[in-house]
Amino acid sequence: MIQVNLVNDRGIHICKSMLAWKKWGGGETPESSGLKGDKLVGKYYVEFDKHYKAEIEELIQKGVSEDDAAKTAPLIMEAQEMLVMWEQGDAETRELWNKMNAWVYSGFDETYKSLGISFDKTYHESQTYLLGKDVVMQGMEKQLFRKKDDGSVWVDLTADGLDEKLLLRSDGTSVYMTQDLGTAKMRHDEFLPEKMIYVVGNEQNYHFDVLKLILKKAGYDWADNIIHYSYGMVELPEGKMKSREGTVVDADDLIEELTETARQITTELGKLENFENDEAQKLFRMIGLGGLKYFILKVDPVKNMMFNPKESIDFDGNTGPFIQYTYARIQSLIRKSGKTPAEIVFSGIADLQEEEREVLFLCHDFQRVLDVASWELSPAQIANYVYELAKQYNQFYQKIPVLKEPDENLLNFRLALSYFTGNVIKNSMNLLGIDVPGRM
Repeated sequence: MIQVNLVNDRGIHICKSMLAWKKWGGGETPESSGLKGDKLVGKYYVEFDKHYKAEIEELIQKGVSEDDAAKTAPLIMEAQEMLVMWEQGDAETRELWNKMNAWVYSGFDETYKSLGISFDKTYHESQTYLLGKDVVMQGMEKQLFRKKDDGSVWVDLTADGLDEKLLLRSDGTSVYMTQDLGTAKMRHDEFLPEKMIYVVGNEQNYHFDVLKLILKKAGYDWADNIIHYSYGMVELPEGKMKSREGTVVDADDLIEELTETARQITTELGKLENFENDEAQKLFRMIGLGGLKYFILKVDPVKNMMFNPKESIDFDGNTGPFIQYTYARIQSLIRKSGKTPAEIVFSGIADLQEEEREVLFLCHDFQRVLDVASWELSPAQIANYVYELAKQYNQFYQKIPVLKEPDENLLNFRLALSYFTGNVIKNSMNLLGIDVPGRM
């Protein structure tokens, strides 16, 4: 599997931030403001929308319809003109674009590193939109697409149960669909994959139906290999997030909040065994990130969900910290036994207790669960499996005193079962991108 990322580094939304920075930025930079680059650029995206709405309201008060006001407000007209200049290669526009994009990339890289995310390759839409335009032009030659009187280019999909879709604006600039056509072709030509899986929210279901259909009509049979991994949207108790209005949950702030919550709860529960400060901070972050990732991944990907930060750090129930603590408990047990894995040797056990059988059965079910998760593209299968395993192991641990067992052979079996369970838990969590601590 090759993991690739696509960065929307061009388009009208980028021009909105650029224009707002030119008008109201006063030369502000990440260095002068102390803000991460992506946060600084996002700040001016919100600033644009604030002034844009004010202009729309002013036009409406003058008797202009809301739709016409949204299209003719001076700010949006300037932003569209900036996009035209960008596509024409205007030096000043490109210079500002490069500067602000560099701020964003730096901020993104910092956040990806915090989350433990990496990619084999990153595509930028500024590298793919021209290829998308080529696909559109070839479609025009085949009379698959048509140009309207205003110069815009459309594809009519009404016969396929969809609608008309804009491919090029009247000023010749490309839209998301144009760029995605180019990106899909570039990805296919570079890697010749059996499948191209797009991990994008369910708000884009229709977009990907259209993308695949256009590619198919353009003669690219490999469009059948495109899979939209459509996941439900994540909301907070405060409501839905809107980037234009600034009502977003910043990933960096959320990580810090969860780390602090993990510190408070871990300290209150007394789960620190003589940790040095630096080691304790790493543990808090590990628990916080584990709580965040697990809370989201345990839900069926097609469902919308409500994310509650505090609930995600609970050490009881179906949470990441509960599973992390179970792993740490197993490692503590192995250490207290004083035996290395090579010394844990046993012969056949005639009669297993129910709790032992349940744990053993679940451990050996690991490969089947991986197969199902792979076929269904569902990390939730692994998440809920590892929770069941951790829960069953804790029942075994509570009922059967392992280290007090006088029979050496039976003691070693139970240690081996614990060691095996720990490995399965660790591998499962690693597949979910979650680290587990050796001690807590």
